[in-house]
Amino acid sequence: MTQSADTSSTPSIETMGIFGRYLTLWVLLAIGAGILLGQYAAVIPQTLAEFEYANVSIPVAVLIWGMIFPMMLQIDFKALMNVRRQPKGLVVTTSVNWLIKPFSMFLISWFFLIILFKPFIPEDLAYEYLAGAILLGAAPCTAMVFVWSYLTRGDAAYTLVQVALNDVIMLFAFAPIVIFLLGISNIQVPWDTVLLSVVLYIVVPLVAGYLTREAIIKHKGQAWFQQRFLPAAGSITPVALIITLVLLFAFQGEVILNNPLHIVLIAIPLIIQTLFIFWLAYYWAKKWRIPHCIAAPGALISTSNFFELAVAAAIALFGLQSGAALATVVGVLVEVPLMLALVRYANRTKAQFEPPCVGKQPTNSNPP
Repeated sequence: MTQSADTSSTPSIETMGIFGRYLTLWVLLAIGAGILLGQYAAVIPQTLAEFEYANVSIPVAVLIWGMIFPMMLQIDFKALMNVRRQPKGLVVTTSVNWLIKPFSMFLISWFFLIILFKPFIPEDLAYEYLAGAILLGAAPCTAMVFVWSYLTRGDAAYTLVQVALNDVIMLFAFAPIVIFLLGISNIQVPWDTVLLSVVLYIVVPLVAGYLTREAIIKHKGQAWFQQRFLPAAGSITPVALIITLVLLFAFQGEVILNNPLHIVLIAIPLIIQTLFIFWLAYYWAKKWRIPHCIAAPGALISTSNFFELAVAAAIALFGLQSGAALATVVGVLVEVPLMLALVRYANRTKAQFEPPCVGKQPTNSNPP
């Protein structure tokens, strides 16, 4: 049975909620608030920066956990049992995410930031921006994927499998890829610092999310968890993200005011990388005759980034005032408008995919 053609229930960007739809606006407001804070109330970020343990900022760590933990609650690892269904979709997503995307991000960003833009960016700062781009490229998207899947009428269960599998791979692949690419860029970062970031910002929230999910479902049931607990927990993420960005820009304000052109220069390779990865994954899926309800979310998973993790890792590895942290935030700034444009493109080109999706896709439920 093919999908229903009921256009009255077709997803729209309204399903993203006010935060998701206007994420770029909130980031711009956070930039402004952070710069003002850094210029006129510098004592606040300076005082918060003093609360550190083992080179980890405690306030920032708490905020980052607030961003990431609600996302980890959404991962149902039992869904991995469904990997045998449409294995081609998983091959495309995992291959692009882990064998191509980190390395294409490195090559594209290196060419633009280190070679092409050399007259405009000091060499040391250019390498810091490159480090931020590497961190973005090594962290595939998690939470926002469910929104992109919904907006393209994707197979929700299959999207869950793709996200769960990516999270498992991230546990083992993120640190080695980051270390390798930073190493060949002559950016020296010790293994123990990267591993500490992986433990703090992937392993701990992932385990905590799994245990919390299982305990709540056991005592309250699946419906209460999905309808009551997840929305409440999810409201923490935007607040934590915006506060983190305000702090980051409080430290970055001087750099931005002195070098506004750098924001544009960082954005250019990130935009090119985004379009390249989407094209590769989307048309690979089309050539393999993967149904659109799997191909579109799979391509969007590959395209977007787990920017919360990238921001966290950049801050942990290089500091709040680093060019690497700034580059990851530029990634946040450009991602949502680009992803919405790619969602619209995927929906317009849906008829090019054969065979059609089998079974009825959800059309009137809210995405996580």
